[in-house]
Amino acid sequence: MAVAEGVDVPAPEAPVHEGGLRPPASVKFFYSVGQVVESGYLAVNTFIFFYYTAVLGLSGTLVGTALAISMCLDAAADPLIGSWSDSVRSRFGRRLPVMLVGAPLTMVTMGLLFTPPLALTPFLLFIWLTLTKMGVRAFASMFNIPYFALGGEMADEYVERARIVGYRLLGGIIASVLITWLAFTFFFVGEGGLQQRAVYPAFGWTIASVILAGAMISCLGIWRYAASLPQPMEPAEPMLPRLPGELREIFKNPSFRILFFSMLIFSSSAGLNAALNNHTYVFVWKLRPETVQLVAYALLAGITAGIPITPLLLRRMEKKTAMMWGFALVIVPWMILPALRALGLFAPTGAEALPWLIGTTLIVGVGSGLIFITLPSMMADAADEHEYRFGSRREGLYFSGLGFAGKAAAGMGTMLGGFALDLMRFPREAGTKVGATIPEEVVGKLILAWGFLPATLCVVGALVFMPYAINRVRQEQIAAALKVKRAADVSAGRSS
Repeated sequence: MAVAEGVDVPAPEAPVHEGGLRPPASVKFFYSVGQVVESGYLAVNTFIFFYYTAVLGLSGTLVGTALAISMCLDAAADPLIGSWSDSVRSRFGRRLPVMLVGAPLTMVTMGLLFTPPLALTPFLLFIWLTLTKMGVRAFASMFNIPYFALGGEMADEYVERARIVGYRLLGGIIASVLITWLAFTFFFVGEGGLQQRAVYPAFGWTIASVILAGAMISCLGIWRYAASLPQPMEPAEPMLPRLPGELREIFKNPSFRILFFSMLIFSSSAGLNAALNNHTYVFVWKLRPETVQLVAYALLAGITAGIPITPLLLRRMEKKTAMMWGFALVIVPWMILPALRALGLFAPTGAEALPWLIGTTLIVGVGSGLIFITLPSMMADAADEHEYRFGSRREGLYFSGLGFAGKAAAGMGTMLGGFALDLMRFPREAGTKVGATIPEEVVGKLILAWGFLPATLCVVGALVFMPYAINRVRQEQIAAALKVKRAADVSAGRSS
């Protein structure tokens, strides 16, 4: 398979619905399967955090530092990957070749991440975590960034883009349910649950294999449609010389800046909450291993409910309004149980805590569903606005920004969680003792870091998002103008 930037490759015409570009349901289905890479990466991230801090005993600061280093790699690699996929021309389109490189490498590095050699010193364990986490993030980006950009290109209608994101999100929910079910049905069962060190390597390689299988199935199912989509009309300049100018160009668009920074802050808040989930479930709420998965299912059920709700809402309201509802539905539940626990009004444990955790998590899931569906479709609208304003297509860079911001959930948020554990002096030996009791002072700090701090960050993200200005009328005007421009470009290319 040749991947070239300047080879003229014929492609079949893309299916066009009378209202605009619209992929068939089969393409959307296979596209949704590819979400297993991103969702699988995020699902295992909370296991990794608990594994390295509570089970292997590595300090939260070292774990946080390792994740910060991997984030620096992402900051450098994501724009390169996005620009690369923007300029590729091949018989498979401009996105799939990059995705096919990233998927198998993601599997290998994810398996190694869960398999550190025995008897490593803390420093060497830190090095192992840093290198394997860098590998997972980089190679997952090679799949996810062109994958997200492809979703933005598959349709050009205001609501249809939200439907495509809904398909993708549903695929991610199914993947997350599968991974959670595998974890707590076959691996972290019985006495000790998540505290069993010996089962983590087998779990890691199993999930890595599931991710690779899903990625390959997705690529096989969508390649014909992907090949039919527009490719670059002119050969691109070499990547490194052109990239700084392209980055400056996308940050000139206020819509991109707003979406990028609001997603970065929201994802960091979600990442902080998720990083401390297992610690609070085990040491504060004292849930049994088999019941932890019920809370995870509640989050996924809420997100699932958001999939049909969001397109219905978008028929009656602007995407901006739906986003603000999503922020509200996340912020309020994150504060309920921590507030009650901090004030000493309600301190349930075990079976008594489970209904409260399930209820609040379900509401957070609905709000997250609104955000996760609406924001990527808004990024596609912003990418159209960019082409309209600057005359260049930058979907890959736009979705590399979205991908980087989203992975802050596995980076910056988890880094904050690691620092928080050390600041509150969380006992490192607690993870190796089944039924360990944590001092009440530490419990109080842990519950606030798990709930109030993420809620505060989420409020900041909502405030950053407020100036966003692309509405339905604006997007339809841009789409109509781009259809005329692209038709003219094609005619000019054929005549030349």
